[in-house]
Amino acid sequence: MLSHHKSYGLTIFELMLVVALISILVASAVPSYIGYIERTESDIAIKQIGTMSLVIDGYAFSNGGTYPASLSDVGLDGYEDPWGNTYKYTNIAQTRNRGKARKDRNLVPINSDYDLYSHGPDGRSVSPLTARHSRDDLVRANNGRFIGVAEDY
Repeated sequence: MLSHHKSYGLTIFELMLVVALISILVASAVPSYIGYIERTESDIAIKQIGTMSLVIDGYAFSNGGTYPASLSDVGLDGYEDPWGNTYKYTNIAQTRNRGKARKDRNLVPINSDYDLYSHGPDGRSVSPLTARHSRDDLVRANNGRFIGVAEDY
């Protein structure tokens, strides 16, 4: 008489199949998660720039339209974006040197009062928003009517 022996263990093939399926799921989920984190960090920076703009505009309102010379004048120096870089501010309205102003693709300044921006995830930036290192910057443009990613402006 033959005995029928049932095996309840996993074969190496079944184990490899399970590992492959888990790897595929993880490989597809990780980029989505990273994208979510990046969008969240950008949203935080946009909100922080909006809040800082309100403080700067309040200062100008209280001082006859004169904007602060630096962020330290309004107690905002040292504030860091989600990537650990300090926010950048340039008073354009009260300075004669507009060369430091952020510029759009036509090399026209994006603000006439002041620039306030973050270098973004890469931590690097140059004046024109179309430059490779500036596309991921979070900027205040159009005198505050736009706050977002430089590439979207």
